[in-house]
Amino acid sequence: MEHKIEIKQKNWLTHNVMQFTLEKPEGFSFTAGQAVEVTLDDPEFKDKAAPFTLTSLNMDEDLELTIKCYPKHEGITLALSKLEKGDHLLISDAWDSFKNNGPGVFIAGGTGVTPFIALLRQMEVDGTVDGSRLIFSNKTEDDIFLDEEFKRILGNNFIKLLTQQNKKPHYYGRIDKAFLKNIVGEFDQPFYLCGPENFAADIKGYLKELGAGDDLVNISL
Repeated sequence: MEHKIEIKQKNWLTHNVMQFTLEKPEGFSFTAGQAVEVTLDDPEFKDKAAPFTLTSLNMDEDLELTIKCYPKHEGITLALSKLEKGDHLLISDAWDSFKNNGPGVFIAGGTGVTPFIALLRQMEVDGTVDGSRLIFSNKTEDDIFLDEEFKRILGNNFIKLLTQQNKKPHYYGRIDKAFLKNIVGEFDQPFYLCGPENFAADIKGYLKELGAGDDLVNISL
């Protein structure tokens, strides 16, 4: 089913990451980790829907989407970046993206963290977040978003890594087998992976070499 919804608020979290607060359709329900197909209320975008994970919780009054804008692609994210409060979007019913396998290690590259926002928020509400860890890789410190919320939820288990800026107290470099062995240590636990291009596939390979089973490594469905 398609739902036409109003943008109630739009905020920029970084120079290229926007967060939309959206009208919640009557009767609309979902679980943490689920996604929707999103497009503009414009005939030009009739066949150009893109999937985005909901970052709000089902208990919330509004829906929330957190989206990175890619200006060079001149696609739907660029068009979304031009919308303002009062404009409308079209969204589908929610569908499974990530399964909630309980507390574990969340490894994200850039806006690959967005599927984990609702999962971590829901675990916090349920009182099951203890033992979880988030490894959040970004190019520079300015690319990090929701920093204070992740610190509040995870404390010292929120680990930030920069790939193009060597700045303390963050880790510097890319996530590889040696980094995972040093930071994670225990591989008999759930892992959640999401990031650009081959990010998740590469890290899954490292995790398997370190002893994680296929059933423990959770990549977007």
